[in-house]
Amino acid sequence: MIVREKYLKAIRGFYDSDLIKVITGIRRSGKSVILETIINEIKEKTDNIIYLNFEKTTDFAKTSSAEELVNYVKKNRKYGKCYCFFDEIQEIDDWQIAVKDLRLDNCSVFVTGSNSKLLSSEFLTLLSGRFVSFRIRPFVYKEIKEYSQELGINVDIANYLIWGGFPGRFNNITLEGTKAYLSELESTIVINDLIKRYKIRKEVPFKKIVNYILCSNSRIFSARSIHRYIKNDFPDLSIMTVVKYIEYLKEAYIIDEIPQYSTKTKRELRYYGKIYDSDVCFNSLRANNNRYDIDHNLENIVYNELLFMGYDLKIYNNNGKEIDFIASKDNKTFFIQIAYSVADEKAYNREMDAFKNLDNLNQKILITNDIIDYSTSTIKHIKLDDFLMMEELWC
Repeated sequence: MIVREKYLKAIRGFYDSDLIKVITGIRRSGKSVILETIINEIKEKTDNIIYLNFEKTTDFAKTSSAEELVNYVKKNRKYGKCYCFFDEIQEIDDWQIAVKDLRLDNCSVFVTGSNSKLLSSEFLTLLSGRFVSFRIRPFVYKEIKEYSQELGINVDIANYLIWGGFPGRFNNITLEGTKAYLSELESTIVINDLIKRYKIRKEVPFKKIVNYILCSNSRIFSARSIHRYIKNDFPDLSIMTVVKYIEYLKEAYIIDEIPQYSTKTKRELRYYGKIYDSDVCFNSLRANNNRYDIDHNLENIVYNELLFMGYDLKIYNNNGKEIDFIASKDNKTFFIQIAYSVADEKAYNREMDAFKNLDNLNQKILITNDIIDYSTSTIKHIKLDDFLMMEELWC
């Protein structure tokens, strides 16, 4: 497995800190591998290390409560600073109390989890800011290229646009193997991380809403529009239940929602955001007859890549014309439009018109899969294959 240096570089500075290191992200995004890498790096200076994976029955049996976890560490640690690694710690009741006690007892604590409730208000209050958090995401294309070289396989951009970047899928690159792995992964997430965890009794409408949302990536949405879609089949399902289901998907890191910024009101529009899947495979698994939603998947891919680069993202409503992203970082702002191709005149005019009436204080960028350079005096065209290998946007 490759070393995911981008994430490790951010975490290394906290190895010896008394701050609790919280590593989150969707299931099978690579959190455990990063934890293993950190353990191997720390082993170079000490063996005073304790590791527990609470999805393993044997580890959970040893420490199924906060009190048992603290006692286990006290019994098995050595003298001096101890490094504690707890994988999928959300399985332990009141785990927050345990890590707080251990932090105060000369322990450097690392925890991972697949649910954003790891950072619940209760946790935040209990620790009073004595933690740092890092979200791990599936591979971006640069990481896929590196990993595929390690495995001796070829993964082209078209494959990435359809099947995304979950690390485990590259162990069987055949179409059948890829679909089987990703289908099983999604089933595990929906059943274990959602239906069982939240004790969802109305499984049929819940699954229908999940299907609708996951194939609606890169689109403006509202809970009300989803409620309208489903109410004929399930008239007793309230809009508040729909809102709750959407929150569950966010908490499991299956989807993200980003706000829309309006030039008219100079503020975020609270009721209409845009949904992005944590990985485009969730859309592609729902495709009929191999008719994949490449246009929306492309925008979703660019979203994931920009997040990996460290940009803060919003949708931009330019007097009724949507600009896909306003990306901000280090006091620099970019307006970004994404299209699979603008070779057609109608598509070219549509994408370029979105930039109209914007000043030239901030760089305007068009990302497409076209080979021809469509840059103008005020708009920079970046070809997709170039964009996917960039570390930063450039002007």
